[in-house]
Amino acid sequence: MFKPEEMVKIEVLSLNRYKDSILTYLHEQGVLEIREIDVDVAQKDAPNEFYRKAASYTISLSRLIEFLKLYKKQEQGGIKGFIFPELKPKRKYKYRGIENLIKEIESFLENAEPEIKNIESKISSLNTEIERLKTEIETLELLSALDIEIEYLKPTKSVEIVVGFVEKDKFLPLIEELKKALDNRIAYVSRDLKGKVFVVVALLNRDYDKANPILAKYSFERIEVPEVRGKPIEAIKDLQKRIASLNKELEVAEKEARVLAEKYHDELVFYQELMENEREKANMLSNLVRTNMTFALTGWLPRKEVPKILEGLNKISRGKIYVNVRSPTPEELDEIPVKLKNPKFIEPFEMLTEMFGVPKYNELDPTPILAFTYSFFFGFMLTDFMYGLIIAVVATLLTMGHKKLNDGVYKFSNILLWSAFFTIVMGILFGSYFGDAFQRAGINVPALLDPMRGALVVLGLALAIGLLHLFIGYTLGFIVKIKNKETANAVLEQLPWMLIILGVIFLALSIAGFTSIVLGEAFLLPGIVLFVIAEIRSDLPILMRLLMTISDFFGFIGNWLSYARLMALALATAGIAMVVNIIVAMIWGIKIGPVPLGIAVGLVVFIGGHIFSTAINALGAFVHALRLHYVEFFGTFYSGEGKRFEPFKAKREVSELELEI
Repeated sequence: MFKPEEMVKIEVLSLNRYKDSILTYLHEQGVLEIREIDVDVAQKDAPNEFYRKAASYTISLSRLIEFLKLYKKQEQGGIKGFIFPELKPKRKYKYRGIENLIKEIESFLENAEPEIKNIESKISSLNTEIERLKTEIETLELLSALDIEIEYLKPTKSVEIVVGFVEKDKFLPLIEELKKALDNRIAYVSRDLKGKVFVVVALLNRDYDKANPILAKYSFERIEVPEVRGKPIEAIKDLQKRIASLNKELEVAEKEARVLAEKYHDELVFYQELMENEREKANMLSNLVRTNMTFALTGWLPRKEVPKILEGLNKISRGKIYVNVRSPTPEELDEIPVKLKNPKFIEPFEMLTEMFGVPKYNELDPTPILAFTYSFFFGFMLTDFMYGLIIAVVATLLTMGHKKLNDGVYKFSNILLWSAFFTIVMGILFGSYFGDAFQRAGINVPALLDPMRGALVVLGLALAIGLLHLFIGYTLGFIVKIKNKETANAVLEQLPWMLIILGVIFLALSIAGFTSIVLGEAFLLPGIVLFVIAEIRSDLPILMRLLMTISDFFGFIGNWLSYARLMALALATAGIAMVVNIIVAMIWGIKIGPVPLGIAVGLVVFIGGHIFSTAINALGAFVHALRLHYVEFFGTFYSGEGKRFEPFKAKREVSELELEI
């Protein structure tokens, strides 16, 4: 806790014939971050033909899966499916090398792919034909306004027929210009339709080249006359019968597709996952180097994993392997990947730390402090017992449903559980149960402090909490710099603010009569002196140093006052809840005759209003609690500029690899 996982560097050299097995073993263990080797005595490794095939088959399998997924029986969805997702069963696969795996997939696709592609092509062809016929029907519905034989709209050897739309205000100018250009050698029929004019123009073939630019000038929208016979109404009926027949064929084809989906979908997904992992291994090969007989790799892993990894590597290679494990050197400090290490109950909060950035290897991990202060700030801002209870119920359900997945939802729901606990505690202290709902109902509830009536007290409490929070941050920064032998920076950058904060605290206590003002001055004055010294030691011009001193001082004041948002959001929660309760009280007594309509409507408003209030205020508490840490707190000591540990790790949702060790 407070320190990242201890990392070591490992260097591996073995024979090429064990490379695939060793890579697969490391991939399945998922504890080693492989780094690129920069050497001149050997060449970079590259994927062989089987690894290249793995990349190709990944794409093929993905396309087949996308088609069959449309016809696969859907899994449980909705709210229940989200809260209690079904865990996908894993199928075991005995790994005997990539060559055997590729051959197995080729054998599987030899039978499955033609079947799937055949039905896919059939369904695609039927859908295309149905859409074409529907488009023709739409065109015929327009032509039905003319009620003439479709054959009359087809061109002949000497006459060209043009059918389409033109804007209403352009119709007459178009006709006039055509008549003038063609010496009145045109005939036309028109109908007003949907704000435009539907026109059929007949002209001589020899005049078409003259007419075409004029039609384009007036934005004439042409339509293609379908290849049918008879009047439009009759043709539409024939096409509808054809569509009905094609739909029956489509139903049969889709039924076959559903059968194929049940037969092949899960197996395709299984093989795709195997191929995805092989492709990831292929991508990692460029970080390795090799000779004709040997290969080498290097990387970082947690020290606690070393015994297990060494044992596995020796078994796989039959002892024909060289492994060197060593601690990092000071020069490698910026290269070391960081893996956070915290107790199980704090571990979910690592997600919030990593959203900002992981610490450097020689920095402190702020997660243990963040776990408490974030939850407390959330509770202080939401500060309602019933809202906390609602969040706790939702978070508990999500935790139960996602525990087996250990995914992001599970981690976030654990964060919500802790936040809900502090919300409930603060709700009891502030006497808030759906705001002032109990008080309005005549039920007296005990309260240590009413945020609406004691806003100034809450503000003072928020600022005191903020001062303490900042002091913790500067103290942690002081410890880190002393530990990293940056004594001068610790004394001039962290210590001044620690002394100033202590001075402010003791001055406040002296005003309240608890301590002497001398004690406050004893901390405050040295702190100000050190702060000024730190500011004037820069290489900036004198005027700029003065401006920077003023800016940094008021920057600290601004950070401190930012904690007033604790009070502001607490008041916002109480205020919104009060508004909901007032609206309910206004409509509660409304009756229509003997029917107590106000009670029914009031219950709906009460439940809906407080659910909305819970959601909107919880969102505000979540964002602003993060903001107080990311901007104010982390700014005192934490860079978040470390490199996150990204192990070479297989992704297994539906497959489980069995290795021969």
